[in-house]
Amino acid sequence: MIASARRKWFALALLLGVQFMVVLDIAIVNVALPSIQTDLGFSQEDLQWVVSAYALLFGGFLLLGGRVADLLGRRRIFIAGLIVFTGASLLSGFAWSDTALIAARALQGLGAALITPAALSILTTTFAEGKERNAALGAWGAVGAFGAVAGVLLGGVLTDALSWEWIFYVNVPVGLLGLALTPVFLNESRDARVKSFDVPGAALVTGGLVALVYAITQANDYGWGSLETAGLFGGAIVLLAGFIAWEARTPEPLMPFSIFRLRTVVGANVAGLILGTALFAMFLVLTLYMQQVLGYSAMKTGVAYLAVAGTAIVWSGLAAQLVTKVGVKPVLVAGMSFLSIGLIYFTQVSTGGSYLGDLLPGFLLISIGMGFSFVPISIAALAGVKPAEAGLASGLINTSQQIGGALGIAVLSAVAASATEDSLASGDAVPAAMTDGFQAAFIGAAAIALVGVLVALLVVRREDLVDAPVEAVALPEPA
Repeated sequence: MIASARRKWFALALLLGVQFMVVLDIAIVNVALPSIQTDLGFSQEDLQWVVSAYALLFGGFLLLGGRVADLLGRRRIFIAGLIVFTGASLLSGFAWSDTALIAARALQGLGAALITPAALSILTTTFAEGKERNAALGAWGAVGAFGAVAGVLLGGVLTDALSWEWIFYVNVPVGLLGLALTPVFLNESRDARVKSFDVPGAALVTGGLVALVYAITQANDYGWGSLETAGLFGGAIVLLAGFIAWEARTPEPLMPFSIFRLRTVVGANVAGLILGTALFAMFLVLTLYMQQVLGYSAMKTGVAYLAVAGTAIVWSGLAAQLVTKVGVKPVLVAGMSFLSIGLIYFTQVSTGGSYLGDLLPGFLLISIGMGFSFVPISIAALAGVKPAEAGLASGLINTSQQIGGALGIAVLSAVAASATEDSLASGDAVPAAMTDGFQAAFIGAAAIALVGVLVALLVVRREDLVDAPVEAVALPEPA
């Protein structure tokens, strides 16, 4: 059901505001980790769980959250996610121990896994496919690009100016405002054709994805060739294979595999996985380089990202306009190309580096790549998808990006650590050895981004990206 013109743009503003809060929270923690470690007494081994606990439940439950929104009601699940996320943010700020913060962060991840696919599917069923939806998805992509960088910026500012607790408290007023406005601007909708819920499918896919994300995040600790890592990946494969087998035979599957007949949707998810792999690792490595090699404070590190945050939203707006004029494919190819060039530039960072010489040009290239990648991927991931499966498609693209992010951090951190150890063994000083490790990680990230260029060229098709009417499957319910 397509809402009235004015109301649906208010709905878009609400969805974008809430999504900005979720995207912000993915990155905002990184800069504050040293302060959190000191105040709560985290060991170096356990500190990663402040990030990993969130990623584990977010990545593991996204697909389920998207499909549940289709079946049980998109607005209903959006509200449930807001309640969980806002409450968990408050608990994170009040955390009295390392265990309490890890538990609260896991709960935040669960709330985000309900919010994000529900919000994107509401957007999809509110705006008709074509120019109107492209504009809305362009704004959604801009929020993804801007929020990822703004999180690092605000993390540094809030940690230095106030305290690390405020990186969580800032979510509470946004969440409460979202809860107040949701019944006013968002209609309820769901897939009325499905009469039963696929419980076995839900258990298998969620268990498989959680096991997969856990295996990726713990592989560096256990060792990539260890029995523990092999067992976790093996368990994830078994569960996901069981899910595929079950879905092929059940009459009302949680995931109708017909969605994969759309080649552009497949290409968008592969590109989203690659984008997440490169960007998540890039922001982590850049933050470590600025703080551990250049000696930047948390505040200075955050401010350094202004060059990306201030320009990415401009490029995202331009990308949204270009998509309508020249199509998704050329914009995505350009975006992945700029991302690759920016990462290649970062391979020359040095121990005595300067902001103007070592960082700023790369930041400006990356900002173009982010804007020109997030927007077309958001549009292509939903191109030609039936409104009844909007939540499924939304959960799928977000799952791809989150698994890519977890994989990128794990793999490229291992690459950086290995290169650093080799440099130390050869007698290099610690700053030089760390810089060697960061350079190796950037080389790996650039290679991954170049694969994204090939995916955009060879897999994404123009034929799937055509204007199409939206089925009237949304069922309005009383507010």
